[in-house]
Amino acid sequence: MALPEEQVGALLDEVCAEFSQRHHQVRKRFLERFEQFCQDHILGDNVSEQRRLLIGSYFLAEYSLESAALFNPSIVPHTDQSNLPPGALRFILSLRATGEGHVSSITFRTGIVHRDNRIEVLDPAGFLTEPRRIPNLAYEKSLFRRTLRELGLVGEFSRRVMIRLGDSFSLQELRQSIDAEVDQERLSDGVLHEDQRTAQGIWMLAQSNYEVQFETEQKLSTRILFPATPSQSNGIEDARFVRFQNDDGSYVYYATFTAYDGKVVMPELVETHDFLRFRFITLNGPAAQNKGMAMFPRKINGQFAMLARQDNESIYLSFSDNIHFWNERKLLLKPEFPWELIQIGNCGSPIETDAGWLVLSHGVGAMRKYCIGAFLLDRDDPSKVIGRLREPLLQPNENEREGYVPNVVYTCGALLHGLELIIPYAMADHATGFATVPIDEVLAAMQSEEL
Repeated sequence: MALPEEQVGALLDEVCAEFSQRHHQVRKRFLERFEQFCQDHILGDNVSEQRRLLIGSYFLAEYSLESAALFNPSIVPHTDQSNLPPGALRFILSLRATGEGHVSSITFRTGIVHRDNRIEVLDPAGFLTEPRRIPNLAYEKSLFRRTLRELGLVGEFSRRVMIRLGDSFSLQELRQSIDAEVDQERLSDGVLHEDQRTAQGIWMLAQSNYEVQFETEQKLSTRILFPATPSQSNGIEDARFVRFQNDDGSYVYYATFTAYDGKVVMPELVETHDFLRFRFITLNGPAAQNKGMAMFPRKINGQFAMLARQDNESIYLSFSDNIHFWNERKLLLKPEFPWELIQIGNCGSPIETDAGWLVLSHGVGAMRKYCIGAFLLDRDDPSKVIGRLREPLLQPNENEREGYVPNVVYTCGALLHGLELIIPYAMADHATGFATVPIDEVLAAMQSEEL
């Protein structure tokens, strides 16, 4: 603020010359950062635009999103299948990108599976940009109250906060209601420790349910979903995307992922129709625990269905009539074979076939070696395991064993292209490759299972 205006202009020109070729609309980013800064600092109204831009640049830093690893992929059909050769399928590949400090985010690639099952991944564009946070997101009071009950945040303080709000309310209105109750307590006997905890919990819940919007002209490979809430502060990990068919035949994309704050892992959900606007949703209930939740691509007998690992060892099945809340769980599959005796888990959403629901799984064996297996569930009653591979479908070869975490192959989702199973997979928590196999061969290798 003390710099002469002519020096401000010269410094801004220098910064823009150095970084404008490295970032899309860099001056716009500088201005956005300045506006964020001014939410907590008052600098007055007589600040020139070039000074605003320069100040914004001092509160930004580059971050290498993929410097440590690019791995744990999932794959879904693209929203746009136009202008393709006969028999080809355009896909969206999501990846876990890990950078400095082992902070993970979700990044994307696009590609084509050709008629002969040749896989083409398009080169990414040069710029990565975070989305814009949607202001004034409306929260439904009834849903918000139910989530508070699930989190054990129901009491006199939360009741008074909620009674001030309408049937739907904005984040700002919630903040005002919380602050009003805190101020009221200060005027009486002071704020109780328990009420402080409740106020913090209510606010964190609201922050964890939010929406973001990318600009239409941004190519998919330039879009990055970076941690944005306290629960995600140390990473967004292992997104399992699925194209979900609604009751009316329309599609929406969901992804379950693990939010990590450095101490606690929390399963969360993201929803999108077009990969431009994303809605982040908390998952609640005793069945929404641990890592590795994966949704079925449609409802089963009128209910949402989900696979998950509840005990760091086995695979469980859950049903719910509300995608936000998961209360019931049933043990589905336990470790049985030598290559999976430490733990098993799903490797993405089930794939519907005429023979049943095909689920790729991971198994951990001796020396923490991860392999990919598969099992088959009944189409009408997925609580019935009707087939299982006794040996791994995929295990690390000598060229895939070295990396950030040795001896690991892993995937967060595959897809079926005609009669070919397309499996993107991570190698040693470092890089990503593809494997393909005829679906008939996988099903033929299944041995019947009675559980």
